[in-house]
Amino acid sequence: MFGIVRRRIGFGASHASILDRCLHGIRPALSTSRCYSTAGKEMTVREALNSALDEEMSADPKVFLMGEEVGEYQGAYKISKGLLEKYGPERVLDTPITEAGFTGIGVGAAYYGLRPVIEFMTFNFSMQAIDHIINSAAKSNYMSAGQISVPIVFRGPNGAAAGVGAQHSQCYAAWYASCPGLKVLAPYSSEDSRGLLKAAIRDPDPVVFLENELLYGESFPVSAEVLDSSFSLPIGKAKIEREGKDVTITAFSKMVGYALKAAEILAKEGISAEVINLRSIRPLDKPTINASVRKTNRLVTVEEGFPQHGVGAEICTSVVTESFGYLDAPVERIAGADVPMPYAANLERMAVPQVEDIVQAAKRACYRSVPIAAAA
Repeated sequence: MFGIVRRRIGFGASHASILDRCLHGIRPALSTSRCYSTAGKEMTVREALNSALDEEMSADPKVFLMGEEVGEYQGAYKISKGLLEKYGPERVLDTPITEAGFTGIGVGAAYYGLRPVIEFMTFNFSMQAIDHIINSAAKSNYMSAGQISVPIVFRGPNGAAAGVGAQHSQCYAAWYASCPGLKVLAPYSSEDSRGLLKAAIRDPDPVVFLENELLYGESFPVSAEVLDSSFSLPIGKAKIEREGKDVTITAFSKMVGYALKAAEILAKEGISAEVINLRSIRPLDKPTINASVRKTNRLVTVEEGFPQHGVGAEICTSVVTESFGYLDAPVERIAGADVPMPYAANLERMAVPQVEDIVQAAKRACYRSVPIAAAA
């Protein structure tokens, strides 16, 4: 299905040469408060990710990319286009189909001070490597009393695509965000993708970077500031994509676009919705969320993943704990259906949130429609 080139390429020589050239000292994470771009040129999410990788590899010889088809094929989704030709096979490493193997090698390289970027063809395949991600990467800094830093990025498409079935459609935001020691990012726009990937690569801790296959070809306006090679976005800071006063809608990744479309529909019916692009799932920007809820007095959370123990549940807990007295309506949670993803297109659409679901939830929160319980 993915047209995988099953070439067996040895790790030994290339990886050893990288370790031999390891430079000591780890650059601290860079952050900036520049979170908003003004109108400028258009850039696809694919181009944003590619340019971020290119610039960080150019700026730091310790950064290298490893994964299936990232080199000769230039990435299953062409995110690594041109990087093999520019940086060579010692820094753009094609691997066998063995996520556990190359993820473990990446974590080991990070122990030695390198900055690996590990690409999963889909985050569903990260299940093969989850022991290295959780036990080897996320916990090592704590278990070593701060002596071992693990500056590594795990990136690739996450969540539902289209017609790829239950085993290739899961959202792992809540899975990885539940683990101390990891940072979990989920970009929406080209600005998000470029700024957050740069921040992830520069960060001294392991970062899970959740992209979305259906967003790769989407174009977004980016400013000259975003295109600057020094640009990055702060990890742990959400962005208010649209201001409003009647209801707060939180979302991440592809669902941000759905939330913005829902806000446009709601505006025509006299409901002013504030849309928050979470950007960072762990750490979660609870101050921005609570400040918005204290203004609008209502909350709708949106995510593609399963409803139980989801990101929306964590947001709901934060708001109930910190801003309960400000709520004028129950929190509405929109999530994927609590079933494995169906393969049939009509059932698949029913299993993931749609714009109309967000609209109806916002109306319920604003008492503009009949609540689900009453309708039942």
